[in-house]
Amino acid sequence: MTANTQTATRNQAEVGYETSKFALGTGMAMSALVGLWGTACLVSALVSVGPLNVVKGYITAVLG
Repeated sequence: MTANTQTATRNQAEVGYETSKFALGTGMAMSALVGLWGTACLVSALVSVGPLNVVKGYITAVLG
């Protein structure tokens, strides 16, 4: 004679961990987009006015 047994499993998600994981992923994606945009702007400036004028403009902006 065999006996049937039933087991119930219950998975409980930690809301704080999941929210933190989502926020970290979103922050990483946004920072990657900002980095790509900054690189595109720098390349555009280098092509547009040349590397020496970019350096001159940077020094002027920092020193006033």
